[in-house]
Amino acid sequence: MSEPTEALADGVEVHLATDDDRTPQAGLYDTCFEKSDGETVVPWRYQRCPHGQPVSFVASRDGALISSYACSPRTVLSFGDDTQAATVGETGDVMTHPDHRRMGIFSVLDRQAMAETAERGWTAVFGLPNRRSAHIFTDQLGWSSVGSIRPWTFVLTTDEGAKRERMRAGRLAALAVPWTYWRGTMRRGKLRNEAWEKVNTVPLPRFDQEVDGLALEVAKQYPFMVRRDHEYLNWRFIDAPSGRFKAHGVYEPSGALRGYCVVQLPATGEPVGFVADLLALDEVAFAAAMEAALGHLAKAGASVARAYAIEGSWWERQLQAAGFRAPKKDDAKIVIAYVHDASHPIGKAMLEPASWYFTDGDRDDELVS
Repeated sequence: MSEPTEALADGVEVHLATDDDRTPQAGLYDTCFEKSDGETVVPWRYQRCPHGQPVSFVASRDGALISSYACSPRTVLSFGDDTQAATVGETGDVMTHPDHRRMGIFSVLDRQAMAETAERGWTAVFGLPNRRSAHIFTDQLGWSSVGSIRPWTFVLTTDEGAKRERMRAGRLAALAVPWTYWRGTMRRGKLRNEAWEKVNTVPLPRFDQEVDGLALEVAKQYPFMVRRDHEYLNWRFIDAPSGRFKAHGVYEPSGALRGYCVVQLPATGEPVGFVADLLALDEVAFAAAMEAALGHLAKAGASVARAYAIEGSWWERQLQAAGFRAPKKDDAKIVIAYVHDASHPIGKAMLEPASWYFTDGDRDDELVS
């Protein structure tokens, strides 16, 4: 590991994290994000992903961990070609203890992480920073702003929860909830009619190897898609510590898998559930999967279903066609990229996120809030 490229405050030391750092990282996770589940989330996130171990740097002072930054690996396919598979990093937890912020620690950790991912041969890294930190990446650390991602909302009820959520898009959107709910009901009817007696939708307790071929077939259409094999899907959703992800499979009458959906159930007392992931071979399977997702969230008590989409993407168009409503134009995060190998097909695709297959499940969060 190279030495830090800029000065740190006296007594602050930086090193590449090991398994011995997981417990301190879990404590920092709880402190920074006001959580209490770091002891389960951090090992799951950092040690169990089937796509590999993260590049994670930590800073300590007087023997206490004060900052941590991680890039998690994702195996990415270009048009379903396994011979062109590449490792792409995704920025995850950026954590600095409140008593040690504004000391330039994060910038050092980011530069160290980018150098390490390059040394390991990762093709690129991407992230979805919040508005407070986005300018640091792009103005100071050499990242490129390549796109934007926005939340789309499907109104499932006309209750106060739905009105509060639509208020995010403005007062008129909140007042229009009854009309939006009616329009969404009509769209759901079309989804049901599209799939009626053509496919069957059933709950999936776990993903099996049958999904591997389905995912590869869909990947052939896209220059960038995270490999969705059964091991990855089970890790990402079924075995996630929250226990709030539920999956459904879409099957032909013959029993062949044609698609799936994954939802994230709303937290207790919260109005929002998420369509976390969806994959389908054709329009019929898509209709069945989307209706299964919306139906499951409605039965679980969600007032609205939400899904983030990169602007200009296939997923954004599908959400709009299914009855999801757009947010305010300024309700968006930027997509950033740090490309190490611009000659690789996936390195080139990094600069055009509208071409990616990218759903909420591709965001590096245990819960996609």
